[in-house]
Amino acid sequence: MTIANNNQPHTEGSLKLDDLPNIDASQLQPIDIESLIAPNDPRHPPKILVLYGSLRERSFSRLAAEEASRLLRWYGCEVRMFNPSGLPLPDDADSNHPKVQELRELAQWSEGMLWVSPERHGSITSIMKAQIDWIPLALGGVRPTQGKTLAIMQVSGGSQSFNTVNQLRILGRWMRMITIPNQSSIPKAFLEFNSGLIPLNFFFTNLFSVSVTNLKYLLFFEDLMSCLPILPIHPEIARLIFFIFIFIV
Repeated sequence: MTIANNNQPHTEGSLKLDDLPNIDASQLQPIDIESLIAPNDPRHPPKILVLYGSLRERSFSRLAAEEASRLLRWYGCEVRMFNPSGLPLPDDADSNHPKVQELRELAQWSEGMLWVSPERHGSITSIMKAQIDWIPLALGGVRPTQGKTLAIMQVSGGSQSFNTVNQLRILGRWMRMITIPNQSSIPKAFLEFNSGLIPLNFFFTNLFSVSVTNLKYLLFFEDLMSCLPILPIHPEIARLIFFIFIFIV
């Protein structure tokens, strides 16, 4: 695995520092991966799936997602971003729909995720929720999200709010994901993305912290999770647990 730093040239296909004009290169520190991974870890580029919750032509959640993706790629990650355009509403199509298949394949491929949603009516958008709802808790006998790391962010058109990140955190726990403690909330996003990039301010620093922390959690937990069998609960066992719970309560 390659972790980029200020003195190391990037390989072909990765972002150059010129693609991060809002970053002070002297302040960008490499990650000490030796302290986070096991000695025999293959050190492949961490695989991160990015979901955003808006279809606007100028989508601030997409701009924030792209900002975080550039940072993660600079740090050596393989990042894929799912475009929710064309994804049907849950239950309005079957799971063989091409966009549903694409999303599920990306969920299985990933080792960590980043969710970025606008806040609409004090909540996550239906576009964001539809993507999460199409990712099943069990797929082919395996839980596609269990044990994977998750970072959460939100953008708002008005004053700062944490409703959306709080709801994303609940959903992340429900999906059996390791949701990192950090979170990012960008208020008045239309003022922060004038040039398409966030200026080097508190909100950028927070977005940077969330992105890098997610990567560190992924590196740390990946080897540990490989030691734990991730097995789906058999329906009969689930029913037994349910009846025991009802009896105790």
